[in-house]
Amino acid sequence: MFLLAQLSDAPGWHMLPGGWLGEMFGGLLGLAYGILWFWMLLHCIRTEPDRQTWLWLLIFVPVIGPLAYFTTRFLPSTELRPPAFMRRWTRGNELNRLETAAIQIGNPHQFILWGDALRDVGRFDEAATAYQRALAKEPQNLPALWGAAQAAMAQRRPAEVREFTTRIMEKDPQYKFGDVSLACGRSLVDLNETPIAIDHLERHVHRWRHPEAVYLLASLHADQGNSQVARDHLQALIYDVNGSPAAIARRHGRWKSRARQLLKRLESK
Repeated sequence: MFLLAQLSDAPGWHMLPGGWLGEMFGGLLGLAYGILWFWMLLHCIRTEPDRQTWLWLLIFVPVIGPLAYFTTRFLPSTELRPPAFMRRWTRGNELNRLETAAIQIGNPHQFILWGDALRDVGRFDEAATAYQRALAKEPQNLPALWGAAQAAMAQRRPAEVREFTTRIMEKDPQYKFGDVSLACGRSLVDLNETPIAIDHLERHVHRWRHPEAVYLLASLHADQGNSQVARDHLQALIYDVNGSPAAIARRHGRWKSRARQLLKRLESK
C-alpha cells in the first residue's frame, strides 16, 4: 500500500481511473488464487488417497485450504526443480571446473561428471558428446551408457535410447532397478515396434511394477484389440497404486487417472 501511495503522487497519476491499479492487482491476485484452488481441487480428486478430508478442507475452508494442500500434498508428490536457465546460471563455475578436469585428467569418470552437469542444465548436445568421449575410452561403462541414454531421451531420439539401454541390460539387467528397462520400453513404443514392445513390457512388469510400464503395456494391448488383457492390466495398476504408501500413491496418481480414463473408453466400446 505504501508503494501505491507513492505512485499516486507521481506526475500524470491523476489521469488514471481512481483506484485502477489497486483493483487490477487485487483482481489478478484473486484470479491467481482461484486458479490455484481449482488446480489443487482437481489434483486432489485425481490422486489423493485421503481425498475426503482434503476435499472438505478445500471446499469449506477455501482461504487456507489450497495453500495447505499445495505445500503438504502437491509439492511432495512432484519433483519440481528450478528451470534449466537458472541452473545454468548458478552452476556456471562448476561446469567450467568439470570441463577443465575432464580435459586435463581425461578418464571416463571425469567426462561422466561433466556430462551429468551439462544434462542437468539442459545442454543435451554437449552432454551427449561428453558421454561419447567417456564411451570412446570405456565402451561398456554403465554410467556413461545410462547418461547417453538419458541425453537421447531428452533429445527425443528413441533409436539411440534403445541402443544404449540394450547395451546396459546386456551387461546388467538389474541396473538402476528397472529404470533402464522402462526407458527401453518407452523407446520401443516410440519406434512403433509394437510386438517387441509388448514382449519387453510384459517381462518388465513381471519384475518391476512401474505404473507407467503397466499403462504403456495396457495401451498397446488396447490398440491391438486385446481389450480384456488391457482391462486386466489397468485394473491391476489401480490396485497397485491404491495399495502403495500415500506418498508413492500421490507420485503415481497421474497414471492411475489415465488408467481410469482408458478403462472408461474400453468399457464404452
